Amino acid sequence: MRLAHGRPSLRQNVLRHVLVWLGLAWLLGSIVTVGVGQWFTQRAFDRALLDDAHLIASKVEVRDRQVALQLTPGELHAVLFDQHETMLFSVRGADGALLAGDRALPPPAASLSDTGHRFRQAEIDGRSFRLVVLAVNRPVPFTVTVAQSTSERAALLRELLAFSLAPQVLLLGVLAWRLRRSITADIAPLSQLRAAVEERQAGDFTPVPVRADSAEVHALAQSINMLMERLEESARAQREFTGNVAHELRTPLAGIRAQAEYGLRHRDPEVWREQLQGIAASETRASQALDKLLALALAYEAGTALQLAPVRLDHAVQEAVLRFLPRADRQGVDLGAEGVDAPSTVQADLTLVEGILDNLLENALRHGTTGADGRPVVTVAVQREGERTVLSVQDNGPGIPPERRSEMLKRGVRGVGQPSSGTAGGVGLALVTFYAQLLKAPVSFGSGPDGRGWRCAIVFGG
Repeated sequence: MRLAHGRPSLRQNVLRHVLVWLGLAWLLGSIVTVGVGQWFTQRAFDRALLDDAHLIASKVEVRDRQVALQLTPGELHAVLFDQHETMLFSVRGADGALLAGDRALPPPAASLSDTGHRFRQAEIDGRSFRLVVLAVNRPVPFTVTVAQSTSERAALLRELLAFSLAPQVLLLGVLAWRLRRSITADIAPLSQLRAAVEERQAGDFTPVPVRADSAEVHALAQSINMLMERLEESARAQREFTGNVAHELRTPLAGIRAQAEYGLRHRDPEVWREQLQGIAASETRASQALDKLLALALAYEAGTALQLAPVRLDHAVQEAVLRFLPRADRQGVDLGAEGVDAPSTVQADLTLVEGILDNLLENALRHGTTGADGRPVVTVAVQREGERTVLSVQDNGPGIPPERRSEMLKRGVRGVGQPSSGTAGGVGLALVTFYAQLLKAPVSFGSGPDGRGWRCAIVFGG
């Protein structure tokens, strides 16, 4: 099977690589087998040829320094008998003169040492022969040459190749078939994984089920599932970001619209100027909020830890109280701060700290000012507890029952006494929890010291 763009499949690549190296190993093994078989075959035939030369040399007699072969034609025929090969011999003196045998045999190329012998190849009458030259020195030197045609040797070598290489070829074919089945079975989980990923619908981040016997395929499946988890987290972060933008921009945009409508209903330029100033201020707050959310979303999407830096918590609290003080005065709320006279520095991010304070104060002024006893009070406090610094916002409103506190952290849930306020009280608290998690600062929600009201505390350091 070939995949897209004409590329070979993984099975074809693996099978090709394995079979190429198996084929090379088989070829090398065959060459070694042929070489070893030829060496042993040559050695066996040469040993018999040398034995014939020694037998003929033993029948040579020397009389009055004359050399003579003492073999009858029948005895010579028996010595050199070979059913398949042609046998030739010659006996020559020290001067190279032929004393007995066939003249077709060439004389020795050079004199040999005492009782030495030498093998070589020769062409005689167009046929290939194997020769052995035996030198004898007792007391008159002479040489005995015995030659044998090589057709039988070649036939024996061909048979050796046929009987040794043919089974190897068959074995290689069986091995290739078995490898193909095994490789197909081993990479089948990859095909299953590809099919599972291709069939996956957008927004479906459930783990991909894969049955894998190999560690590599199992690791790949785990990596894909981990990627699915990161994609799910990214999608969840995008949804959170969308909700955060909607929450943070709803109030300033509504204010801009209300101020614009109010200005359109009046013809007094002073009213227009006042409303335009309010619109500009609301737009500035909306832009700042959007910038904060964008920076937060980028940091969250990148998966990188925020660069924490020293933050003067007392200054941040004072500035937040000053921002909300005009609104608190209009609502008749006693908004104050405690513990901000002494410097208090924590490792945090100023943007997130401001987001926490703004959301908590917004929530307190919106939902915590319906207390039945006296004037509504909202207090922002900074307390030092050993190595830890606690930032808290508390009101004296009706509070929230313990069974509803976790529910209030969900977006879109309204606070007590706000059935139709048109604002989502739980959104701000969800953002506070999210910001505190990014700062690695534990957050807790509960009642005030006297059991009334609503209190949120964020612990820095320690």
